[in-house]
Amino acid sequence: MIYISDKAKDKVHSLLKDAHLSEKEYFLRVSVVSGGCSGLSYKMDFDNEKKPNDQEFEDKGIKLVTDLKSFLYLVNTTLEFSEGLNGKGFYFNNPNASRSCGCGESFGV
Repeated sequence: MIYISDKAKDKVHSLLKDAHLSEKEYFLRVSVVSGGCSGLSYKMDFDNEKKPNDQEFEDKGIKLVTDLKSFLYLVNTTLEFSEGLNGKGFYFNNPNASRSCGCGESFGV
């Protein structure tokens, strides 16, 4: 399962509304790609087309979709959102990451 915090849920709802996207048609696609200073990076976008082997989850009313390869890195990960002074934006609380970079956008296993 992939989880989403309450703050991240609220921000996703806000972004969907601002982009005039229907919550019934669009979902949040999360994936892991090669790159970043720690070897792997997170990627997020809104999407409305599912692909073969996609893994689909719903938490707090938000539909999260990932490909099977990315899911292996994202199991039990929580998408978080911060508005603090140390940085504003989405970040992943990933228990599978053995190391991460200071920017919070890449990790290694």
